Amino acid sequence: MASYCTEEHSQPRSPSYRLFFKNVAGHYISPFHDIPLKVDSTVENGIPTKRARNDEYENLFNMVVEVPWWTNAKMEIATKEPLNPIKQDRKDGKLQYVANIFPHKGYIWNYGALPQSWEDPHQKDKSTDCCGDNDPTDVCEIGSKVLSCGEVIPVKILGILALIDQGETDWKIIAINVNDPEASKFHDIHDVKKYKPGYLEATLNWFRFYKVPEGKPENQFAFNGEFKNKAFALDVIKSTHGCWKALLMKKCDGGAIKCTNVHISDSPFHCTQEEARSIVELVSSSPNQENNTEDQM
Repeated sequence: MASYCTEEHSQPRSPSYRLFFKNVAGHYISPFHDIPLKVDSTVENGIPTKRARNDEYENLFNMVVEVPWWTNAKMEIATKEPLNPIKQDRKDGKLQYVANIFPHKGYIWNYGALPQSWEDPHQKDKSTDCCGDNDPTDVCEIGSKVLSCGEVIPVKILGILALIDQGETDWKIIAINVNDPEASKFHDIHDVKKYKPGYLEATLNWFRFYKVPEGKPENQFAFNGEFKNKAFALDVIKSTHGCWKALLMKKCDGGAIKCTNVHISDSPFHCTQEEARSIVELVSSSPNQENNTEDQM
């Protein structure tokens, strides 16, 4: 049985559309803050604490799917709204769609984010010399199945790409669904090169050009566009998880980020199940909300 389910509010492809998350007990939660980073972790106040039993277990993380493979709508976790539902990004009042980057249709992987991670815009990354992009850490899931928006899946981390977007570090994790038929063949970034030749090159080009049709310049990359391995990626995840912990405990400036959560009981942003339900009911009663936010891709 799935541990999480989703609940749609309003119509897809509309400014008021929101996809809220519930846990197995049917209580509303935040996909950003309440879903554990690690799979099957023993948790303390919702924060994973158990040490891994082996290397493979250490490498299992939850991924929240925002954008299914081959689709164009720029769906994202609404970091600046209470309980952080998934919504479609807007700019200047217009719903955003990614352009088709020849020869591809839409996103070329299942795209999403690691819960309980945050790239701090006030903290300079020692390896890129740029601050974070103020979002959860992005994931490109390279398995063979087209997933659904709002799915929460276990993934194996394989590597990472450092996109530099307007002077900010925007990490892109390369991972595969643990339940994919081919997952057992993939253990590190070199396996992607071996079993999916050309995929990493296509990924690099996609991220380089996807904003060009909007009139923006090509994106740049740290390390000359080199994909770093699993060990490097795990270090990045450890760092962004630490930034998230500081955010939830109000030990850093989160700006407009909403940290409302139901599972982190010692967080100053903790709310009750009843308060969470009231938040969702308020959204449902205000279908014409006009919350413009920046492109968080």
